[in-house]
Amino acid sequence: MDCSLSRRRLGSGVRGAGRHGRIFGIAQRVALIAVWLVACATLASAQTPPAGLGEQADTAVSKPVEVDPTADDQAIAGRIQRILRSTNWFRNPAVSVRDGVVFLEGGTDTQDHRRWAGTLAQNTEGTVAVVNRIEVDANLGSTFGLAGNEFVTIYRHAVQAWPWLLLAAVILLVTWGLARLVGLFARMFFARRVPSSLLQSVVVAAFSIPIYLLGIYFVLQVAGLTRLALTVLGGTGLIGIIVGFAFRDIAENFLASILLSVRNPFSTGDLIEVAGNTGIVQNLNVRTTVLLTLAGNYVQIPNAIVFKSTIVNFSSTASRRATFAVGIGYDSPTTKAQALIAGVLAQHPAVLDTPEPLVLVEELGEASVNLRIYYWFASATYSPAKINSALLRLTKEALQKGGIELPDPAREVVFPKGIPILRRDAASAPAAQPEGSDGEAEAEQERRPVSYGEGNLSNETREVSEQSDGKAPESSENLLKK
Repeated sequence: MDCSLSRRRLGSGVRGAGRHGRIFGIAQRVALIAVWLVACATLASAQTPPAGLGEQADTAVSKPVEVDPTADDQAIAGRIQRILRSTNWFRNPAVSVRDGVVFLEGGTDTQDHRRWAGTLAQNTEGTVAVVNRIEVDANLGSTFGLAGNEFVTIYRHAVQAWPWLLLAAVILLVTWGLARLVGLFARMFFARRVPSSLLQSVVVAAFSIPIYLLGIYFVLQVAGLTRLALTVLGGTGLIGIIVGFAFRDIAENFLASILLSVRNPFSTGDLIEVAGNTGIVQNLNVRTTVLLTLAGNYVQIPNAIVFKSTIVNFSSTASRRATFAVGIGYDSPTTKAQALIAGVLAQHPAVLDTPEPLVLVEELGEASVNLRIYYWFASATYSPAKINSALLRLTKEALQKGGIELPDPAREVVFPKGIPILRRDAASAPAAQPEGSDGEAEAEQERRPVSYGEGNLSNETREVSEQSDGKAPESSENLLKK
């Protein structure tokens, strides 16, 4: 077997080892690849052609075999057959030539010998074509013998290459330690300057990874693989582009998480609305933002969507404005209705005096004059839904007590069989309720700032957070400020 075959088999083994090395981490994978490259270069440079089969084959067929131009087919056959017998590689070699076509017969142990005979016949002067009928015998002993020789050759080359392997391991170890040291100093330097822990990790990696690449480049340079070293350094950017396109969504979410952790548009526990979802912020990880909705469900929104969407933070300010609408009849005095509603707003403890509440005429509807009421409340203390319910209830009671008509929208009712008239007897008429009965108690209940159904008007975000089990998705990682 010649040297080129040995090099190809060795290269195949190296590539296989590289594929298995992908299961390790980045540092281990880089070290393994560098060691294999150095081993490959060292073994290839240290390997010399054996003095057996390959050397004889290259020497014998390096130039055409000269035959007397006047010689006939028999002379060509005799010359080739004498050469085949002199090598002792073939059993019962037989050569016949007809009109310049060489026919080879016999047997041999390896494919290399068979190809060598065909090349010899082809290079012989006067040969037009070669028909190689030499059979390769399946000899189990010779096969194991060749395998043993191959292992011995590889072992010898490995013994010659171990100083290079040791040097490569030392260089990679020093490079790893230097990269760790640079990363430690970078983390200490940016600890106070960069508030985001994720951005700190990215900055540390930006300083450490070039150290690893320089170490690999130096190892390849020492091994004499200058072109491969340049290819590794130049291919790093290309690999980054390919990975960026392949994992575009993941990279986009990762970059969005860095920007969100740096800018901090919301904090843990804030009530926000983003991408059509309203909930309490639980955590921000490298992929998603986790919200706890007021219905008690966890929602994970990709960070790229959060970063590109409009974010409404209800907890960013101490006060918040709310609104509701009321329609009164055209026959009712508008100013009186406004005064009654303003009195309700002024007496309610949850409504702030500054900014002042407003009761404005919004539009003249088909059957009513529509009023729009604006008021401010402490968003961190009170629930907007509960306050709105209480104010609507009190407004209705105040308008009805003040004689303000609250008409229904105009409707057309058709009675196809006429309007039935029923006569009510005096005996069936309801009796008048005496003073101090349940009617006055119900009216008094209507005038209270808080009813039984509205609870204590407190903000429900606290209650929802307390009711949750605290097992938010990916809660171990949070890039937000507490």
